[in-house]
Amino acid sequence: MQIEVAKRLQHTEEYYFSRKLREIDELNKTGKKVINLGIGSPDLPPHPSVIETLYEYASLPHTHAYQNYKGIPALRQAMADWYNRYYGAAVDPNTNILPLIGSKEGIVHICMTYLQAGDEALLPNPGYPAYASAVRLSGATGIPYRLSSGNNWLPDLDQLAKNDLSRVKLMWLNYPHMPTGAPASRAFFEEAVAFARQHRILLCHDNPYSFILNDCPQSLLAVDGSLDVAIELNSLSKSANMAGWRVGMLVGAEARINEIMRFKSNMDSGMFLPVQQAAAKALSLGPEWYAELNSTYRQRREKVYRLLDALGCVYDRQQVGLFVWAKISDAYADGFALSDEVLQRSKVFVTPGGIFGDGGDRYIRISLCATVAVLDEAIDRITSTPTNG
Repeated sequence: MQIEVAKRLQHTEEYYFSRKLREIDELNKTGKKVINLGIGSPDLPPHPSVIETLYEYASLPHTHAYQNYKGIPALRQAMADWYNRYYGAAVDPNTNILPLIGSKEGIVHICMTYLQAGDEALLPNPGYPAYASAVRLSGATGIPYRLSSGNNWLPDLDQLAKNDLSRVKLMWLNYPHMPTGAPASRAFFEEAVAFARQHRILLCHDNPYSFILNDCPQSLLAVDGSLDVAIELNSLSKSANMAGWRVGMLVGAEARINEIMRFKSNMDSGMFLPVQQAAAKALSLGPEWYAELNSTYRQRREKVYRLLDALGCVYDRQQVGLFVWAKISDAYADGFALSDEVLQRSKVFVTPGGIFGDGGDRYIRISLCATVAVLDEAIDRITSTPTNG
């Protein structure tokens, strides 16, 4: 019996990595042992005190019930303190913060709360595919805005202002940018807030990479008046090595929090209490935690540079975040061609930049979520089985 899927899914494809992981799994079953350098899933554990806190609260008999949709006060206070301590952004734990079961769900919550058929949303190209998918699921129309290395992967707000923005309801931003690793300055955030205010657009800033290989973590919400026009998503997945724990947050004005809660409360229940307590512990960690984390990623990044040199790619050493973004040689039609060749020849998977939009067609992205030993093996495989580049 065939049941037709809803129209909202007819142009929504399965996530690229979901399909690719199946292909890699089939190669592994034949004994190929693929080295996966594609997905940014941290391979390092959280701080020991975070795991101890989880165990402590999970061992108690009264911590296994449903929880409040807005999270426990201790977690919201820890999130507010974290924003104030590291970003210099003053937010109220009682009115400005909504804990999320991973920040990715927040992307959908925002789009389903504010968008519908006839609305438009501005999307970065290249950019995280989940933004476009969530906009499409809401029934709205995504309007890509092109990013380029020539403008440091920042949107040209003056050029955007020349377009008809009358139906644009929100704009997705993501800095440090994924996939390019480009940071944004305080001055750019100020310009973005002014742009949103002028055109009555809700800025949605996705900010999960600000602590990775970045000497100056920033939040758009540190800009004066930003709460009037912006909301920000953040996450413990990368900064605290808690990707599988699914802990994120949405920070915004009280009215925005209440509006999004109307949708979220119909989709899920509260987060497991021991996870909330452990997340609060993770948020209390000092600068030494991030310094140690980045020391590891810095060593790995040097290895990735060597790997990219072997592939004939060029890259910007000023980029930050959990990946390295690199332009491919003219020997390949696009990043997909290089990715496929490296997978088949060397059994190493790197991400083609085209999955992030056609603005990434001439690029690949490599994750830093692999040990130095694994990266050394990947380099050996690639240099021993030369590609066309």
